[in-house]
Amino acid sequence: MIASSRLTTTTTTTLPPYTTLTPKTPRFRFFSSPLPLKCRKPLTTITSVLKIADSLNLSSPAAPDLNSLLNLKPTILVSEKLGDAGLDLLRTFANVDCCYNLSPEDLCSKISSCDALIVRSGTKVNRQVFEAAKGRLKVVGRAGVGIDNVDLQAATEFGCLVVNAPTANTIAAAEHGIALLAAMARNIAQADASMKAGKWQRNKYVGVSMVGKTLAIMGFGKVGSEVARRAKGLGMHVVAHDPYAPADRARAIGVELVSFDQAVSAADFISLHMPLTPATSKVFNDATFAKMKKGVRIINVARGGVIDEDALLRALDSGIVAQAALDVFCEEPPKDSKLVLHQNVTATPHLGASTKEAQEGVAVEIAEAVVGALQGELSATAVNAPMVPPEVLSELAPYVTLAEKLGRLAVQLVSGGSGIQSVKVVYRSGRDPDDLDTRLLRAMIIKGIIEPISDTIIINLVNADFIAKQKGLVISEERVFANSGGPVDSIQVRIGHVKSKFQSAVSENEEISVEGKVKYGKPHLSRVGGFEVDVSLEGNLILCRQVDQPGMIGKVGGILGEKNVNVSFMSVGRNVRRKKAIMAIGVDEEPDKDTLDKIGHVPAIEEFVFLNL
Repeated sequence: MIASSRLTTTTTTTLPPYTTLTPKTPRFRFFSSPLPLKCRKPLTTITSVLKIADSLNLSSPAAPDLNSLLNLKPTILVSEKLGDAGLDLLRTFANVDCCYNLSPEDLCSKISSCDALIVRSGTKVNRQVFEAAKGRLKVVGRAGVGIDNVDLQAATEFGCLVVNAPTANTIAAAEHGIALLAAMARNIAQADASMKAGKWQRNKYVGVSMVGKTLAIMGFGKVGSEVARRAKGLGMHVVAHDPYAPADRARAIGVELVSFDQAVSAADFISLHMPLTPATSKVFNDATFAKMKKGVRIINVARGGVIDEDALLRALDSGIVAQAALDVFCEEPPKDSKLVLHQNVTATPHLGASTKEAQEGVAVEIAEAVVGALQGELSATAVNAPMVPPEVLSELAPYVTLAEKLGRLAVQLVSGGSGIQSVKVVYRSGRDPDDLDTRLLRAMIIKGIIEPISDTIIINLVNADFIAKQKGLVISEERVFANSGGPVDSIQVRIGHVKSKFQSAVSENEEISVEGKVKYGKPHLSRVGGFEVDVSLEGNLILCRQVDQPGMIGKVGGILGEKNVNVSFMSVGRNVRRKKAIMAIGVDEEPDKDTLDKIGHVPAIEEFVFLNL
């Protein structure tokens, strides 16, 4: 007998500052060290002082004196210039050591006496730094968004939290995008260079008007939406592509959400604000440029790697792209770049966040994050996972993988123009629903849904709910009792109010619905829409809805075999004999477009979809 639990939660729940995954186990502090990072109450007994003194071996000549022992302020090393407002905030809480232009050796030498380190992009915080810290370094703060210069794996291994400052430069980046758009449209940079060369070439630098033109914004997050607001003020017609942007938020600004192909083909100007992920790497390539209007103009203040720079150079030379304005590049600084030197390119050296106001805002944001972390709070801008008891991870490990795979699978079933607003997760468990702590599982579902299209931060237990809220994504949960022995019998992920590229995945409730279980220690897909299947969630997956008739497995297998695509498993689920069925095929390699087209043209196959897990 399966009975529905009374417990339903949403992502608006605030996680406590110190937490484990299982409610009935003792709580632990986010950081642990011989000395508290900040005493919120004074030491009240001589016993407390003596215990601390004994742990530090004060008889040693190298031991700290009693004054330094009782000065319990943490030490924060700032290795690159930070705004005064941020430094002032840090100094109210900690001893701040500003030491710039450190060599790697000097950094490793100093770090063992520091509780926190604040860097920009110039300081490499690698494994050697964490090893040299000898366990004292508790927080690394990156004053900015990107964390490429911090070894996250090493940070996690050494129990060090990494935080960044992702929001303070939003307006600055949007303003720079608009500045580049206007400068490009009116040939400002080229005309200025001509004037400085003693020339007066009015006829050469005739520009184009922006009013009435279509601007396509690729990535409708914080910066993209601010660019849209400003472009609307210039009289532009604005469309946007972002599969995760809420349609109501776009409509409120007067922006129409469209598919990727619709956006690039309709635009007179294209402004890029998408993250750099495996899915977006070099997404603006020869094939994409071929879909654009001749004479389109492109602005990029996002990430250099989303554009294939060689392809953009070819598009400029052929006239498909009339002009480009670039603030970011695949390699920074670019070396011997033909793109930078091209007469129709306006280039700036990654100035998107370079305003006095943004720099001060970043300084305050990172200072607040570091101070909060040193006080033991779970930061909303954390980019690596907190420490989790090994026994909890061991028990939940296979379900963690299942949760992420289901999120990743479900989001790939959403058609391009749909904005995801709500996700419901149903957990079936043999335990009392109140004893099932689902925060890690929920975080991994959110990770599977959002992380493939976001490089702002890594999604984990610390920040999953925060990121979901940022994206306008409401996660509701239901725990249902089931007669099973393990902590989780099955997990079902439902995405509502969206269109599906695979209609068979839509349930009777008009939701995309996928369900999975753990079998033999590995995640398996057990249901798609109303069809039961039994599929290992590994590698790549092809789902086909077909007429249930003999020979279908052989036909599809033959097509894949002809193209040397190895089938790892195949499963067919049906509700009624000789009616409709779903065939799930696991493949080791990603089939090319021609192979997938051949599968789609098999007469008995009504729809299919390829999924990368």
